[in-house]
Amino acid sequence: MSVIVHENKAIQQELANGLLADRAHTSPKYFYDAVGSVLFEAICVLPEYYPTRTEASIMSEHLADIAHAIGPGGTLIDLGAGNCAKAARLFPQLHPDQYVPIDISVVHLRGSVRRLQQRFPHIEMTALGIDFSQDWCLPSEVRADRRLFFYPGSSIGNFEPEMALAFLKQLRALCGEDGGILIGIDLIKDHAVLHAAYDDGLGVTAAFNLNVLRHTNQQLDTDFDVQQWQHRAFFNAEQSRIEMHLEARQDLTIHWPGEHRRFIRGERIHTENSYKYSLESFISLLHTAGFGQSRHWTDDAEWFAMVYAKAL
Repeated sequence: MSVIVHENKAIQQELANGLLADRAHTSPKYFYDAVGSVLFEAICVLPEYYPTRTEASIMSEHLADIAHAIGPGGTLIDLGAGNCAKAARLFPQLHPDQYVPIDISVVHLRGSVRRLQQRFPHIEMTALGIDFSQDWCLPSEVRADRRLFFYPGSSIGNFEPEMALAFLKQLRALCGEDGGILIGIDLIKDHAVLHAAYDDGLGVTAAFNLNVLRHTNQQLDTDFDVQQWQHRAFFNAEQSRIEMHLEARQDLTIHWPGEHRRFIRGERIHTENSYKYSLESFISLLHTAGFGQSRHWTDDAEWFAMVYAKAL
């Protein structure tokens, strides 16, 4: 196993720009430090959070058919790999020659890959610490033959529509003429189901959202007090997206070296969008990005879908 880390020297500037914007915001990638990664794993087992278990049931029921559509061997590139558990379920069917997990949370990724390598010593593993919301490329250590980009968990929904298209176009360019993509998408559904999924009764999602402030303190040397903020989540029907925000409980000022930002009570920091697609609109998006023949698998309620598409 090898681990290649790509440091993002612009993190502090990006965070500062977001805090100083007319409408303050941060990127969802800042959820995922070591603490945030563990919190997200906890979210995934909550009864309200349907995406993980629904996607898992689709993969379990249709794994043989998915593997048959893709074919064995090749290079499996796992985007936002986390604990690598989802990709590991594919190994017995896909038998990849190389596994390339990519995640921004390098410490969490390193431990996950080390444990996985012990279970599958015959698979070459190259872990990459990359922020793929920025300009990025694959190093020469990643094999070029039959690249399959695996992007589960509906994380494509975090991208604005035009950015989602640009990202898919980049994957199309990187996968070559014999590659493809296997991607999870969250489908449009009852708004009450969506609200509950992003504002659970135990408050785990709230802790996950608030952890952005602690992470920002570490990265930018801000002086956020988590107790002064509260979690807000709601479905924006016009944009077909869940929005997550952090709302100031009182008037306050946040300081960091050389700068500060005043927040009034009720003012928000926008931390995430999660777009929900129809199956037809997403397959159209894939085609626009340069992917051709596709297959999809859904649960009985059609809450979620896994889509496999080959490069044109």
